[in-house]
Amino acid sequence: MPSPAERYAAARERSHDPLQEFRGLYDFPLDDFQERGCKALASGRSVLVAAPTGAGKTVVGEFAVHLALEGGGKCFYTTPIKALSNQKFNDLVRRYGPERVGLLTGDNSINSEAAIVVMTTEVLRNMLYSSSSTLDGLSYVVMDEVHYLADRLRGPVWEEVIIHLPLRVHLAALSATVSNAEEFGEWLSTVRGATDIVVDEHRPVPLWQEVMIGERLYDLFVDDRHESINPEVLRVAREAARWAPTRTRGRRTRDRFTPWRTDVVSKLHDEHMLPGITFIFSRAGCDAAVEQCLSSGLRLTTPAERMEIDDTVERRTVDLPHEDLSVLGFDTWAEGLRRGVAAHHAGMLPIFKEVVEELFQRGLIKMVFATETLALGINMPARTVVLERLVKWNGEAHVAITPGEFTQLTGRAGRRGIDVEGNAVVVWHPGLDPEALGGLASTRTYPLRSSFRPSYNMAVSLIRQMGRLQARDVLETSFAQFQADRAVVGLAAQIRRNDEALEGYFASMTCHLGDFAEYSTIRRTLTDIEKQQSRERGARRRAAIDQSLSDLRVGDVIGILSGRRPGPAVVVETSSEPLETSPRPTVMSLDRQVRRISSGELQRPATVLGRLRISRDFSPRSSADRKALSVRLRSFAAEANATSRTRDDGTPADEGEVRALRLALRNHPCHGCHDREAHARWSERYHRLKAETSVLQGRVDSRTHSIARQFDRVCDVLEGLDYLAPSADGLIVTERGDLLSGLYSDRDLLIAQALEEGLWSELDAAGLAAICAGLVYEGRGREEAPRLPSGAVRLALEATHQLAGELESLEREHDVRFQRDLDFGFVWPLHRWAHGGRLSTVLGDTDLAAGDFVRWTRQVIDLLDQIHEAVDVGSPLRDRARAAIAAVDRGIVAYSSVT
Repeated sequence: MPSPAERYAAARERSHDPLQEFRGLYDFPLDDFQERGCKALASGRSVLVAAPTGAGKTVVGEFAVHLALEGGGKCFYTTPIKALSNQKFNDLVRRYGPERVGLLTGDNSINSEAAIVVMTTEVLRNMLYSSSSTLDGLSYVVMDEVHYLADRLRGPVWEEVIIHLPLRVHLAALSATVSNAEEFGEWLSTVRGATDIVVDEHRPVPLWQEVMIGERLYDLFVDDRHESINPEVLRVAREAARWAPTRTRGRRTRDRFTPWRTDVVSKLHDEHMLPGITFIFSRAGCDAAVEQCLSSGLRLTTPAERMEIDDTVERRTVDLPHEDLSVLGFDTWAEGLRRGVAAHHAGMLPIFKEVVEELFQRGLIKMVFATETLALGINMPARTVVLERLVKWNGEAHVAITPGEFTQLTGRAGRRGIDVEGNAVVVWHPGLDPEALGGLASTRTYPLRSSFRPSYNMAVSLIRQMGRLQARDVLETSFAQFQADRAVVGLAAQIRRNDEALEGYFASMTCHLGDFAEYSTIRRTLTDIEKQQSRERGARRRAAIDQSLSDLRVGDVIGILSGRRPGPAVVVETSSEPLETSPRPTVMSLDRQVRRISSGELQRPATVLGRLRISRDFSPRSSADRKALSVRLRSFAAEANATSRTRDDGTPADEGEVRALRLALRNHPCHGCHDREAHARWSERYHRLKAETSVLQGRVDSRTHSIARQFDRVCDVLEGLDYLAPSADGLIVTERGDLLSGLYSDRDLLIAQALEEGLWSELDAAGLAAICAGLVYEGRGREEAPRLPSGAVRLALEATHQLAGELESLEREHDVRFQRDLDFGFVWPLHRWAHGGRLSTVLGDTDLAAGDFVRWTRQVIDLLDQIHEAVDVGSPLRDRARAAIAAVDRGIVAYSSVT
């Protein structure tokens, strides 16, 4: 029986339900998965919520904010990209007021000690390593888009944060639907304590999958389970495949099945399916789509909407430098907005993108042409999502989009509380396979794979905090090691099964006359040597054939004794294609057929039987020339002896070893066994399975403690360069290591080493900014020989490039790989900008878009700030870094994108 005090406490708790109060903030009832996620946090547990894009996962994150404020603590809301941080900051300011919300993104620091701080994950990681006082009072962390930890370059930061957060902090991890949510949740429980896993695959707004062919929209599926492709779509696909586009005056005519972009927009407008987002995996394609809409006279807005758009554009861009408006393409951008269309991609000025987002959310923009970056959490839900293609450029090649990417993109369709259904429309294009599209559309989940690996900065930060041994133990708790260990369990079970089978095989090959394993070893050794000899003979023969073809001259008559047309042939051309690895001369045979021959057609080297004189104006395409030459070739063949001598390919040097092995085989007791071949078959199975088991064991060995071993190799590199030093307890961080711990660039070691060696000590502020441009920039297409400043800057760039090569060699010695090729394509424009150049002049000499210029310049500023903080107080370089920031943080770069 509870005591009176306990009954009073329970009654008081019931009277104050934080979730009930939180529900009142929304004008819609919470879904079941949202309720379960919120209740997990209210009960003092962490939570992982995995749900489709647009399902409303952020409600659970916002409840974490609510609980922190109610309890007098802090909540950090982390995101993978600055744009999403900016957007979430504005959302929370509208709800809680500017005095209670802060923002930290590297670019911006607003009210950093507020109770609610929105930040990128890198900022929180840096706080944890520096033991920042801003962490005091932290009770909740929201990790929005946590599946981003699979990202190869930036994903490891997420795992660092999850591992190093104080255990008192509760985590609200929000993820897109992944197929291994339970596995990820189980790992979270091991490192964060009690964690509830809430998985929901139901979309609050049903999504219809459609294909636009010509002027019609077709349902992709004819069943609710998304298993049966619409027969009409299959029929039209077959018809389109048979239709061969023609060329008119050198131009390819457009087929009647593929609609124009403007036709797609008009169709969706007529069917009341806007607002929409068309994903085009190309920045230029997005800009071109807007221009096509303007050229066609398309207008999707009313006069009242155009006035509202004009007011918003004026309000949000009034502080933009007037002299830069033309180079920013302001007029075209603004006219597109007035017509209800806009582009959205990383090459745009940040404020332009934010205006597009705001107008789209208010329903004033009807169609946005966007790259896939828009799909990453930015709050721009649409009624319809359009995909023009199902392939994208990944930086190296055009690849098909994955089911996970398809789900992420189309998940933007269907606005909760507004639309009764959403639409995902794929535009017909040549090569579209409805069956493959059906596979993409019906696969709703994808696995989450860790991309975690120890870095140089991480190593020195961990060792300074906890020493080497504890750091190794901490790294062993990573999701990467968790997944590796999970895989090891299955591999180990397979190895055990193989070992049992090997015992049975060994028993079956046992011979009563002697040691059959010994006999089998001799037999296998002999076979391997004979195979190797055969390969060597073949290689020598191919090399000899290739050489004989290379030696041929025009007019040589050779005998082709095999292939498609055996007999004599005369060489008419000897040139080869540039990318060919072996010669392929062109010959004419007795039947006047001209063709190129390769070494694969010849059994032995080509033998020259004689020569025929061929005039320089002979053309293999001329039937008259071929006829005249064939008469002379026939006359030659009648007189010449068309036989050729076979060249000696050589005798293997190890023939004596083969004879010795054959003798040992014949003299072995098991050689006379009547069941010898049966034993041999079991022996083959035994050795084959043993080899497979050895490979499996190698995989186990490589995965067991794999993260800790990587960490050891990183430490070895750092110890060799004096960033770490041996001590009685293992390793300690040196003064050099203190410098490295303050550098968070993915080129941290290169920067630290350059600073230690004084490679940049002679640079002025503009030169230092230019060097940083060469360290942060990664162009979309690398220039072979970019323009570079002269003098001290060029010398410093050359020295930095040489140092990068030396570090790469050192990494290879230690089986570590962090160095990437430097790209100096941004050095010249940033150097000019740092010297006060106008934006129009700077961009006029490059292919950079204005948004790219601002984005890369902000990264230069971030690195300069790191250098300023990392070097010793009083160092001239410290003052120069601050001066460099002032030189580049001006004009359009300094214009804040946060309002």
